[in-house]
Amino acid sequence: METVTSTRGQPGSRRPAGRPPDTFESVLRSFTSNRGPGLTDVPLALDAVRILVLVVVLITVPLAQPHLGSGADGIGVAVALGVSTVSWVVWLLARRRARVAITALAVMGVAGGVLAGLSPLSTAIAVGCVVTSTVGARLNPETSLAITAGTVAAFLSTALATGAPTETLLGYPLTFIGWWAFGLSPHAFLLRAEQAERMLAESRRAREAETQAAALAERARIAREIHDVLAHSLAAVSVNLQAAEGLLGALPAGRPELAKAMECIGRAGVFTREGLADARRAIMALRDDAAPLADQLDALAGEYRADGDVAVDVTVTGTPRPVAAEAALAAYRTAQEALTNARKHAPGQPVRLSLEFSPGEIAVRVVNPLPERAGGALAATGAQYGLTGLRERAALGGGTLTAGPADGQWRVGLRIPA
Repeated sequence: METVTSTRGQPGSRRPAGRPPDTFESVLRSFTSNRGPGLTDVPLALDAVRILVLVVVLITVPLAQPHLGSGADGIGVAVALGVSTVSWVVWLLARRRARVAITALAVMGVAGGVLAGLSPLSTAIAVGCVVTSTVGARLNPETSLAITAGTVAAFLSTALATGAPTETLLGYPLTFIGWWAFGLSPHAFLLRAEQAERMLAESRRAREAETQAAALAERARIAREIHDVLAHSLAAVSVNLQAAEGLLGALPAGRPELAKAMECIGRAGVFTREGLADARRAIMALRDDAAPLADQLDALAGEYRADGDVAVDVTVTGTPRPVAAEAALAAYRTAQEALTNARKHAPGQPVRLSLEFSPGEIAVRVVNPLPERAGGALAATGAQYGLTGLRERAALGGGTLTAGPADGQWRVGLRIPA
């Protein structure tokens, strides 16, 4: 007794959708991004301006009082300038590492505040202004306020220790706070842009899900309607054929016309039942509860194996997955036609049916040995257009179908995107 063997993988697991990022994560992502929303070329210009500011600070601060290394204040200026420069460079290079970049900004703010307190008559204030404006625009208010407060505190403690004038003690902190407040406006814009982008994406996903659900529901409704109509009509035809067969069977035997009529009625009954089964399979392909393609081919092979004259071996390779209705129907029809042709032209010969799942497509192959004597009892039946129709069906689905002899075998192969 012939057996049907099947080799199958396990379907891939679904990755759970991640949770939407919160506000801080969204701002952090925009902080570490290479571009802002709708402003692709701006960051390059900003980087150029920041590098230019750093160069100006490095050139002008050593020229102001106190000079580098001149006394305790000069040593302090050298140390603060060095720390500011290193943290500035780390901030520019570590843009994609949010925590490192934020830490570098915090260190740069404290060092910049100390540098401005030690050298109030130079461009040292630019370091603190860059820090406070950047954190105000890119970070959440709590974090940016903490870094701004650290910058102001570092400046005030240093300025008080060096005896800075009152106007400096008041003006520099207000400048730092003003730049921080100025940066809050772009920060609010970034938040609104992030929220609008998330809402737009969620609305698009919801609309696509509703459209897909409506399409599936409509397809299921059409499938039910077609099934009911065909089932009623073909069942009525089958009943009438059976009644006609019964009436003719009651007539006196021996007349050749009667035997021919009985044969035609029997064949019509077989065609009616097969047509109804084919219609049901085609309609099931429109429904979302259709059986997997591998199971459909297993069942098809079982039907042919039950006839007793075709030995069918089924092999499934790759990881089975859901297949689009059109591709699944093309694959099923190809296997069905190839098995039918094997029964007609090579009766009793074993048949190998294989289904292969590969990325982006599926392949169906049916191979049977060529018989020693061409043809069989059923070779002359049919309209001889089966393979032509399969090629047309494959072409409509973007696939290809090949059929012909090779190495003493008849091979039928279908490859179609799925």
